[in-house]
Amino acid sequence: MAVVWLVIVGAAAGFLATRFMKIETDVITTVVIGIAGALVGGVMLQVAAGELGMLGGLVGAVLGAMVVIWLWQKIRK
Repeated sequence: MAVVWLVIVGAAAGFLATRFMKIETDVITTVVIGIAGALVGGVMLQVAAGELGMLGGLVGAVLGAMVVIWLWQKIRK
């Protein structure tokens, strides 16, 4: 069940992050970015503020996805 939740949150986070960062990606890339962001953001929020619940997880996932996108853009250049 945790994997399904990670994919759902990752898809939402990837979608929001790609819109905030104004990049166009396909669905698979968006989900992968979101899942990576969920992992990065989840770790950041757990370290910074402890357990914040589902909304905190989504916020952390979006922020993490934005970090992943930023790093991806820097590496591609």
